Amino acid sequence: MNTSDHTPRTFMKMHGLGNDFVVLDGRDRALEMTPALALALADRRRGVGFDQLAVVVPGEGVDAELVFYNADGSVSAACGNATRCIARHLMDETGATTLRLRAGTRVLEARDAGQGLTSVNMGPPETEWQGVPLAREMDTLELPIAGGPTATGMGNPHCTFFVADAEAVDLETRGPEIENHPLFPERTNVQFASVVGENTLRMRVWERGTGVTLASGSSSCATAVAAHRRGLTGPEVTIHLDGGVIHIRVADEGVWMTGPTAHVFTGTLTDAFLESLS
Repeated sequence: MNTSDHTPRTFMKMHGLGNDFVVLDGRDRALEMTPALALALADRRRGVGFDQLAVVVPGEGVDAELVFYNADGSVSAACGNATRCIARHLMDETGATTLRLRAGTRVLEARDAGQGLTSVNMGPPETEWQGVPLAREMDTLELPIAGGPTATGMGNPHCTFFVADAEAVDLETRGPEIENHPLFPERTNVQFASVVGENTLRMRVWERGTGVTLASGSSSCATAVAAHRRGLTGPEVTIHLDGGVIHIRVADEGVWMTGPTAHVFTGTLTDAFLESLS
């Protein structure tokens, strides 16, 4: 790779409940991001490692705009936990307690929820087949797939299975099968969830373009929406993920997610690493 003034050099490593991210700040100067660079940074042995990569850029009428990449180098329209992490960073930086962030076609409101927690409104869910999107017209509440999962759009597509025991699911096998199911023309995130108490779910996640992750914010929102639509929970849900606990509230104005974030370290990419990609 021929390095230039637009080549990313510094980065932040963040995570929300173990769902981890590399964050590049492009607000002060344009950054040249390519799928090849995203793939190299995603390598947990030869790069930095992440579930998703986020680039923060200036946005008209918002505090910042976010562009997301999956670990396979593909672009993602939404990443809830990364949005919370970046919102916390920007609030700490500016002293603001509320922000407006653009991700894909959605403008998301973020709030300081107190006690170190950050809330983001991920916007209204898509429950019609075109909005998910699905390959053809059908009822999204129960898809014609074994197990009768529910499809939901949260800026990206989701497929949620409700099972007796989420722990017993072979996620490494079932995840990629459903991610690439022909009903999902843009592939899909996959969740397996069990009701473990009143308004309480246990959920495990396979993320499109990444694989098994310890947590997923948009997946948590989609699962809460699906559970509420199916009468399994009320509009406020506590979800236990592999990486910790997140709280979801399905409201008229959108789906709010609240949880902890962590800025682990800030690093610098070496010229040798960047030049090795050419």
